[in-house]
Amino acid sequence: MKFAHLQAKRALKNEEVPIGAVVVKDGNIIARGYNCREKSQNAIKHAEIIAIEKACRKLNSWRLDDCEIYVTLEPCPMCAGAIVNSRIKKLIYACKETTSNDNLCEKILTSNRLNHHVQIQHDEKYQKEISQMLSQFFQTKRKKK
Repeated sequence: MKFAHLQAKRALKNEEVPIGAVVVKDGNIIARGYNCREKSQNAIKHAEIIAIEKACRKLNSWRLDDCEIYVTLEPCPMCAGAIVNSRIKKLIYACKETTSNDNLCEKILTSNRLNHHVQIQHDEKYQKEISQMLSQFFQTKRKKK
């Protein structure tokens, strides 16, 4: 999670929503990503999507079997879909998405409609620091308006 947090800090430096992700296989980081929507002007350039794309290129496969993804914030529905469709084994995230109380991410990752289910773990070690970074980012953004 430490390395996902570093990716979130890179996003923050670039005035992007500070979310970071890393994909791990066999205990080694194989891909990293952070939000790049503003710079790229591309709605799907979320940290998870970028990290998954890089991991697929690294492994030369769309199947990320036996991989884990560490993300600083609970994934949105699009990213949850990408995680399950890439066959990632486990999601570990630091902060719960506070704007959603319907457990949609968990529903997507564990849906019986899909032939793959993702293990989910909430890792609270960096939660406070990451949560503060996200809150500060949005407070600053609102003040600029």
